[in-house]
Amino acid sequence: MIQRFTNNPIITPEQVKPSRPDFEVMCAFNAGATRHTGKVVLLVRVAERPIKRDGYVATALMNADTKRIEPLYIKLDDPDLKQDDPRLFTYKGVNYLTSISHLRVAESSDGRHFTTADQPSLLPESQYESYGIEDPRITLIGGDYYINYSAISPLGVVTSLARTKDFQTYERLGVIFGPDNKDIAIFPEKINGRYYAFHRPSMKHLGSPSMWLASSENLLDWGHHEFVIGPRPGMWDGERVGCGAAPIRTSQGWLELYHASDPNTRYCTGAVLLDLDEPWKVIARSGQPFFCPEAVYETTGLMPNVVFHNGLVDNGDGSLTLFYGAADDKTCGATVRVDEILASLK
Repeated sequence: MIQRFTNNPIITPEQVKPSRPDFEVMCAFNAGATRHTGKVVLLVRVAERPIKRDGYVATALMNADTKRIEPLYIKLDDPDLKQDDPRLFTYKGVNYLTSISHLRVAESSDGRHFTTADQPSLLPESQYESYGIEDPRITLIGGDYYINYSAISPLGVVTSLARTKDFQTYERLGVIFGPDNKDIAIFPEKINGRYYAFHRPSMKHLGSPSMWLASSENLLDWGHHEFVIGPRPGMWDGERVGCGAAPIRTSQGWLELYHASDPNTRYCTGAVLLDLDEPWKVIARSGQPFFCPEAVYETTGLMPNVVFHNGLVDNGDGSLTLFYGAADDKTCGATVRVDEILASLK
């Protein structure tokens, strides 16, 4: 069902210029996607860190007072350092990421070969973004491209919103979902006079990471929350679920392609079909994923066995292009047909 690009991966860390000479790019992945002025535009999450020094772990933080990104080096033999995950470490009881992410534009005339900008498009800016900004989704509404993204800081993970008309200048609209909440995707049109968005609150005591819906009159104030789907123990999506990009309207309902992991942290992609007027109502859902990590660039990398899409382009011919992060460090592309997805649902 899924057709990977033959030129995958389409963007690798080695192809992206660091934002400053003393930094190195670790990852270029999890891109939001849309069409603009006849081109496919990606907003790529670029994760950087200070150039490594022998005997040190390195990261960078945004100073909320100076608005400057500052490097941080800690000796590997420091007794206050704990690191069990390549993506983060703990020092003196405080959690840090091993990189800081920003968003950068990449453009393509054919949708397969991309030119990545030399400089960041959106950098961490507020106190809620001091550890970086990540995993954007893009929704076109009324001539404006709305970009929601995860904002990371010691205060937690929140979701913020920005908008642009041209992917050159951006207006920051602020935090729209408080901590800890991520995997937000805004619907491309109103339903019964209200905007809708998927979100995934973090479960601390009861429940599992699940997809919820919220609605809004103005895209800024969200409420009227409804549960949509959660993990199914013992199945491919038994550990956590979260939305991909914005859903696609079909004659049968809203089609949402979602990511999910099993207890081994293997991330695959399935689909759920939702009622057009009451989108929290599930019509059908994937019994099995239609897209799993199989190619070598998906099974090896920073986090092996991960395909994670938050970028999707409707090609207008019954097919969709997914732009996805492979193994949490590179950007890839694949196509799939809508009718084949719908036929696979139960």
